[in-house]
Amino acid sequence: MSSTFDIQTWPSGPCMVVQAAGDLDMAVAPRLRAEIDQVLDGLGHPCLVMDLTQVPFCDSVGLGVLVGTLTRVKEAHGRLVLVVSPGMITHLLTITNLDRHFEMRGSLREALDSFTLSHSSG
Repeated sequence: MSSTFDIQTWPSGPCMVVQAAGDLDMAVAPRLRAEIDQVLDGLGHPCLVMDLTQVPFCDSVGLGVLVGTLTRVKEAHGRLVLVVSPGMITHLLTITNLDRHFEMRGSLREALDSFTLSHSSG
């Protein structure tokens, strides 16, 4: 029984959006990492929004991809916003104290608006 995992990317204003759907586990984590690497390689100061609202499950390998992405974006003086809904990923980030390190929003619109507002005022 294999679940399907889908990744879509598109530009939105100054940002790139990466939207994942399906279980983020060790089987699909390398695919997500490769997709994110490809997106980040094209950006100078990365402005990345990761929509994880359609990801019901994330294991430690998937979490490692998120942490690695955050590290890479911060090293490039960029910004990463995770779009998460109440559920497994939010809980996972909270119990690991990673919620203190990730910027999180409840919807894609909120995440994109946070870039527009900070971009116009900064």
